[in-house]
Amino acid sequence: MSTVRTPATTTLVTGIAELVTNDPTLDGSPLGLLADAAVVVADDVIVWVGPAASAPAADDRHDVGGCAVLPGFVDSHTHLVFAGDRAAEFAARLAGARYDGGGIASTVAATRAAGDAELRRLVALRIAEARRQGTTTVEVKSGYGLTVGDERRALQIAAELTAETTFLGGHVVPPGSDRDEYVRLVAGEMLDACAPHARWIDVFCEPASPHAFDGDEARAILLAGRARGLGLRVHGNQLSAGPGVQLAVDLGAASVDHCTYLADADIDALAGADTVATLLPAVEFSTRSPYPDARRLLAAGVHVTLATDCNPGTSYTSAMPFVIALAVREMGMTPGEAVHAATAGGAAALRRSDIGRVVVGARADLAVLDAPSHLHLAYRPGVPLARTLELPRRGRT
Repeated sequence: MSTVRTPATTTLVTGIAELVTNDPTLDGSPLGLLADAAVVVADDVIVWVGPAASAPAADDRHDVGGCAVLPGFVDSHTHLVFAGDRAAEFAARLAGARYDGGGIASTVAATRAAGDAELRRLVALRIAEARRQGTTTVEVKSGYGLTVGDERRALQIAAELTAETTFLGGHVVPPGSDRDEYVRLVAGEMLDACAPHARWIDVFCEPASPHAFDGDEARAILLAGRARGLGLRVHGNQLSAGPGVQLAVDLGAASVDHCTYLADADIDALAGADTVATLLPAVEFSTRSPYPDARRLLAAGVHVTLATDCNPGTSYTSAMPFVIALAVREMGMTPGEAVHAATAGGAAALRRSDIGRVVVGARADLAVLDAPSHLHLAYRPGVPLARTLELPRRGRT
């Protein structure tokens, strides 16, 4: 018996003052800017991009009224599955306390105590909050369970809301645990339970922290994850110029995240590799730490990404526009570089070609700015300019 396929409903998005496509063939720049542009969407896929004057006919029309449109932000590093908060720890840091990763234990306790329904509600609220600010793809890590059952539960909940789930049993060594035994647990029984619910594996490789993992421990965890078919990510070089970057490059990880303290050899390694350097400036804002040197990375030809690192301890923000403003003000990036890093850069960090660009065949994940240009993201910090473009669909309410 044959199935009759209903023709896709097409929607023309018009009234676009400036369209950021991230297609350099359009104007020779990484952003691929088009003025007075239009986009046609069918079945959540982009089917036409070009000048509004040349747009084809469509079933529906959506006019954004002279706003800028860009690819939805791709937040490639978050820790959204948690309960409780650490506001008191934040206040203590403002008074001079140093961050070393130890506060994670309090979030672990609160998360373990929360029921499934409560965790599911909290994660959904945080993803909805990000979408209201223009984010259309979110990577979500586990890491606040640190037992086999709690880590699996975190990933199962995350997988209900995103395809980009990351197993982070190697976040910290739980207080009172034997280090060697815990590494074996993460790379063995815990990984076996979590791998079916994850796309990636990550590890906090930071010898400067007594709670995180050294290079050998991190390598063992990552290799075990790769053997189970997971892609690799690394928390590296956040507190010191440690082995994280070199480990990520050696193992072909998709990204190494933080990159606050880099030796020349680290930059050289990244410049010659496919591993993306993900910068998380909201962490430095929250911890009063030195910001990564984005200009140094970009000058060397390193592929740089921006993400929020949304978590309750060191970066409790889901706002990619805020991260873009910090990157421009504190890390020396141009507005165009920061927007590219928050969109196409995030897609590269997730090794995705279907997001982060406004091109034919890509997902119709679009963000609208209540402004005529992408420049306003850095020009007007703190103003809620960005939102996800929600197109009406026939047959839905």
